[in-house]
Amino acid sequence: MEKKKLSGLPRLAAASRNSLAGFRDAWRGEEAFRIEFTLFLLSIPAAIWIARDALHVALLIGSVLLILIVEVLNTAIEAAIDRIGPERHELSRMAKDMGSLAVALSALVPGLLWLAALYEKFLA
Repeated sequence: MEKKKLSGLPRLAAASRNSLAGFRDAWRGEEAFRIEFTLFLLSIPAAIWIARDALHVALLIGSVLLILIVEVLNTAIEAAIDRIGPERHELSRMAKDMGSLAVALSALVPGLLWLAALYEKFLA
């Protein structure tokens, strides 16, 4: 039996429920996500205080949001690998390690942007 495809507002509502469930799962199951989300929330007032204009505020906040996005994708990779099976496999290790690397590399973006903003605010 083919599942009826939703469209319009019902599709948007279903997608929103799925996204909320994903947020709940990430919050409950991933300490790194909780830490990064807390930093994201703290970055909002900090960016407003540090940045010189709205574009810079958006860049600073968006850069921290990037870490959250990559963390969620990394968690999804880990969940998919774990679903396949508990045995150790080189490809599973590679997938998980590369997901972790993606999170680490994504953290460089806000690091550079926030350092530049702090330099501009206090030293330039």
